[in-house]
Amino acid sequence: MGEETGRAASEASYQRLLGYLEHDPDNQALLADAAEAAIAAGRADAAFGLLDRAAARSAPGPRQRSLAGLAAMHSERFADAIATFAALLDDGIDNPVIRFNLAWSQAVSGDTEGALAILDDATCEALSQAAALDVRLRHAAGEFEEAYQRGKHYLDLHPEDPALGAAMSVLALDMNEPEFAAACAAKAPGHADALTTLGTLALDSKDASQAKALFDEALARNPKAPRAWVGRGLAELLTGQADQAPADIDRGAELFGSHLGSWIAAGWAHFVNGDIATSRARFEHALALDPTFAETHGSLAVLDVLAGNIDAARERATIAARLDRQSYAAALAQAMLSAGSGDADRSRAIIERALHAPLDGTGRTLAQALARMGAGGGSVH
Repeated sequence: MGEETGRAASEASYQRLLGYLEHDPDNQALLADAAEAAIAAGRADAAFGLLDRAAARSAPGPRQRSLAGLAAMHSERFADAIATFAALLDDGIDNPVIRFNLAWSQAVSGDTEGALAILDDATCEALSQAAALDVRLRHAAGEFEEAYQRGKHYLDLHPEDPALGAAMSVLALDMNEPEFAAACAAKAPGHADALTTLGTLALDSKDASQAKALFDEALARNPKAPRAWVGRGLAELLTGQADQAPADIDRGAELFGSHLGSWIAAGWAHFVNGDIATSRARFEHALALDPTFAETHGSLAVLDVLAGNIDAARERATIAARLDRQSYAAALAQAMLSAGSGDADRSRAIIERALHAPLDGTGRTLAQALARMGAGGGSVH
């Protein structure tokens, strides 16, 4: 059943129950049933009204309290939802649904640690949506290996769940497991995260046009997907739409927040469009977030070469190579320095070639390195 079909069925059920309540307005079970249908139909405010009517007649039981928490979630009143579900747990009313709803509310409120503490093994094994949330939260927290192993276990229990498949597809990309990423994405046709994974894989395969189409579809389904924004911008860089790329990658970087790779990708997008000042600003923002990221120093070294600041460029390139011997930006800066330190035209030509030609013995191109680093969270190597 599609989302719109399900919503219509819930609306019909809600209206039918309201009819019953006209004849039996004090029926507690009917009030709870109607509140539940109202929530499913997208009428959280109506649900609150029905639950208030029930509470005026007798003290709310566990079901009514749980429905109140659910209505708060659907109204994005997450502090109220957290208080409601936490109180239920404190009162010994403990089941996977209560735990998942509490963890979800905590997660969207920014309390990842609290959410993970609530998502115990029993909850994740009982509910596929809890398993998917657990994987996403651990992934976002940098617990890649733990998330990966737990996610594989969950897939054995919930093999056909789209949300879990989509979450694992993104994680598998960051674990440098492209075949597994594609297999997980296949479990979630139409899911924004799965489409983003397939788009990133298309970029890896140098099929930028297909990648852009996939990122477009992902953003149509979830306009707040940072990987899709960054990925679409990178695809635009490679399909003759470079003027559109900076805005898209900036949007993704802002949604990511502290994800270094997306800010580096944004800097290169502005560079390709000739906006060196904004390019440097993006790289310096990444440097402020984390001064130990090799690609930031390497990228700034490239700009220093172009500006004729050769001593500064050599120093930054050395730092980048020391931090990561496989740094693509350090390799690019060193190539530019070797080719002719003060020749801006020659340096620009090297950068243009680097977008599509191998940078080093790994066969990586600048475009591929940007695609993996900017749209993902794992290693670019």
